[in-house]
Amino acid sequence: MTNDDSAYAALGALADPVRRRLYRHVAAQPDDVGRDAAAEAAGVSRSLAAFHLDKLVEAGLLTASSRRLSGRTGPGAGRPAKVYRRAEDEHAVSLPPRSYDTAGHLLASTVENAGLDRELQDAARAAGAAQPHVADGELVDALAERGYQPYWDQDTLRLRNCPFHALAEEFPALICGMNLALLEGIAPATWAPVMDPGPGGCCVALSRRSD
Repeated sequence: MTNDDSAYAALGALADPVRRRLYRHVAAQPDDVGRDAAAEAAGVSRSLAAFHLDKLVEAGLLTASSRRLSGRTGPGAGRPAKVYRRAEDEHAVSLPPRSYDTAGHLLASTVENAGLDRELQDAARAAGAAQPHVADGELVDALAERGYQPYWDQDTLRLRNCPFHALAEEFPALICGMNLALLEGIAPATWAPVMDPGPGGCCVALSRRSD
């Protein structure tokens, strides 16, 4: 199967509305999701949720593992349950085929080799500030619309997904610095984006300014 065929199969698996709801819920969670929780979130039965979750695993959109949801071990702890999380692989389809990833790689490599990190950050900050104004109470929704998949970690707003993941893995300092500057431009003045990488998520976290 070619890369295009794999991408078509993965995205075709999301044609079903139940699968889309299940995928969105699981992908947005910072931790593994069990079948009961996924079924409740999607508003379907546990058996139907299990069927569609396993189809999403087959399509490469989710990964599955087993663990005891109670957190207990030893006799009486119960059987391990099947849990799911978003797969790290990326799937993109362009008709006709385009190669934006190649262009992104070449641009990032050129900027990094030329030492233009500060200029890139200035441009990213200005681009973020030029977007429609985000009010204090609208930040979570604004970040969700941009694909960051925000979630609360006590008083810190963490980001489950990095929209620039592939480039960030290859050019971490360059792309993470750009991302931080972009979020500085987007966030209201009452919020402070900082470099604070979390496990399996974006390198930036946000918290309210104390002043």
